[in-house]
Amino acid sequence: MGQKSPDPGQDDGTGDSIFRARHARSAMTDGSDDDADAETTAAEPGDEPTAEEPPQADDTETQAVEQAPAESDIPEDVRKYDRFTKIDGSTYDRANEFLRERTYITAREWAIARLCADFRTETGVEMTKIGEHLPELVPFMTDTYTPQAVNQARAAFEEKVRKAGATFLYGAMSDFFTAEELDDVMYESTEVAKFLLEVEGVDLSVEEELEAEDRISEVMREVREHSAALRHDEVTCPECGHHIDASDD
Repeated sequence: MGQKSPDPGQDDGTGDSIFRARHARSAMTDGSDDDADAETTAAEPGDEPTAEEPPQADDTETQAVEQAPAESDIPEDVRKYDRFTKIDGSTYDRANEFLRERTYITAREWAIARLCADFRTETGVEMTKIGEHLPELVPFMTDTYTPQAVNQARAAFEEKVRKAGATFLYGAMSDFFTAEELDDVMYESTEVAKFLLEVEGVDLSVEEELEAEDRISEVMREVREHSAALRHDEVTCPECGHHIDASDD
């Protein structure tokens, strides 16, 4: 652990190069519609389409508008929003394939979840603003979305995070992984998460990365230890065969 993750700021002129630099063997190439379709087909039912085929909230709604808004019509906070400037020029397909290879979420869900967190007010998320100005806010999103479609993407992100969290925690608590293997899983997961944060503009020093990794490793060791004690409250001890239950001293 401790290896510095790729710097999203080191760009060769296009946003796609950031994703290529993160994984040199990635197949993210323009014109790979067939590959993108295969990726979507192999995904779980209910996954959303790419920006070229934005999801429909219902049969009567449309996601795109015929004309882009004039500069004067764009709110000031939208004009100043710079979360995704490091990948300016990136395509949806490349961002989506990068995420598909490493996470459960799509590029659409990632971007909209980030926007929902950033455009939250005391009364709730500004879904109308996010949907109407999606192309101005995120470089690889080309169509506007209805508030219903924004909410759908946010809900899909939340559901996938919950399911992934339950899957990971079960794996950590079930004694399937050794302590070293669990460290490896956490390291790989942390590297991807840090990379996405850096793409969004978060500046992490090497010292901050090392500290975060050490704290995460410590927490996961405690999870593994406590889960072992929890399992042995009601099952046979794998070491000696003794049946242990909550009433044992």
